[in-house]
Amino acid sequence: MRKVLSGRLLKFLGALLVLFLIAQILLSTFLKHRTEPRPLPVEEYRLISPLTYHYLINQPDVCRDRSPFLVLMVPVAPQEAAAREAVRRTWGSASSDTLTLFYAGLPDGGELSPIQEALEEESKLHADIIQMNFMDSYQNLTIKTMIMMKWLATHCPNSSYAMKVDADIFVNVFYLVEWLRSSPRLGFITGSVIRDGSPRRTPNSKWYLSEKLYPEDSFPPYVSGAGYVFSSDLAGRISWASRFVRMIPLEDVYVGLCLRVLGVQPVYSNSLPFLRNLFEIQKLEYDRCTFARRVIVNKFKPSELLQIWQDFSKNHASC
Repeated sequence: MRKVLSGRLLKFLGALLVLFLIAQILLSTFLKHRTEPRPLPVEEYRLISPLTYHYLINQPDVCRDRSPFLVLMVPVAPQEAAAREAVRRTWGSASSDTLTLFYAGLPDGGELSPIQEALEEESKLHADIIQMNFMDSYQNLTIKTMIMMKWLATHCPNSSYAMKVDADIFVNVFYLVEWLRSSPRLGFITGSVIRDGSPRRTPNSKWYLSEKLYPEDSFPPYVSGAGYVFSSDLAGRISWASRFVRMIPLEDVYVGLCLRVLGVQPVYSNSLPFLRNLFEIQKLEYDRCTFARRVIVNKFKPSELLQIWQDFSKNHASC
């Protein structure tokens, strides 16, 4: 009996040894072929680095005496005053747990333009605008996003979550704040996750990327730039990762590339029982109870936001 048990034990130990050797071979192969990220050349990093630019308008003390649960960071062009006002009068001021800030670059005409003068007056009135001296354009949205990340990490590091969200988005802050209370507090980013993205090689496309600028045939998973939520610790980490990622003009894909450097996977957010996407990146016709079960809905003019918010803010709890 003892001989039988000893034989079985030897076979078991032998099998463990084989599995251990296989694991060692696989690990060594992985380490051999893994490529460590290389820092960008200094001149190339200058383009994306927030340190290249300086503040024209800033709110450095806005988090000095508070730690917001959720910072709503809204990239918006300097001339879009109506969009900013619509956000202030709707979801931007709907919860005491949130702080809303608007991020802009320079308008056409630079610092001496009438638009710049109007923006500075607006800032004096509301104290919620942050502006740096890069040209505000679609091609520079990636620069703006990295500035937003750096600002959050520097000036509001004790916030719990942040949301990058466009000004033409409906945001159900009531649902979002409650939903986040049971979400991860570290290394968390969620939104409408795109897992099968690939570069457009047609030069006349708005999203064109040349092979020289981006030689890969596909994108890593990333969250749609219309609106995504992340734990605030990621702001500084994404800012750091940008030192290793060449700038491309697709800001949401660029964030996905930074997440790949960090080894962070964005997660899709669905509601039960029908696995409904909480981050609706299509435009829907307004229906109070449909909107009450979403975090965002896309594409609204300022006048439309103001109109639907009158009903939604008062009656969403009845759904």
